Amino acid sequence: MSAFVRACALSELEEDTPKRVELDGTPVSLVRTEGEVFAIHDICSHANVSLSEGEVEDCQIECWLHGSTFDLRTGKPSGLPATRPVPVYPVKIEGDDVLVSVSQEN
Repeated sequence: MSAFVRACALSELEEDTPKRVELDGTPVSLVRTEGEVFAIHDICSHANVSLSEGEVEDCQIECWLHGSTFDLRTGKPSGLPATRPVPVYPVKIEGDDVLVSVSQEN
C-alpha cells in the first residue's frame, strides 16, 4: 500500500507555476495545470538542477538550465539534451490537501 503524505494546500498552487516541496527526503515539483495536479521528481535527469525553477506549458516542465522538457504525466523527456525520464508520483486531492506518494511501491 502506497503511503500518501500531505505536500501542501491546493490553494497554495498557482496555475502553471511549479512549487518545490520535500517529501520523505525526496525533492518533488508540484504543478497545477490543465485542471489537474502533477508531482514529478524535482531534479533534472540531465543536470543536477531543480525543475521547479523552470517554465510549464502544454503539460510539460522545462529545465531552466539546458531547456530539456519533461511530460508531467509520464516524466519522459520530450526535448534534448535529457534522454532519461524522471519519476512521477501519484497525487490525491482531499479537500484542500494535496497528497503525494513517493514510496517505491507505486
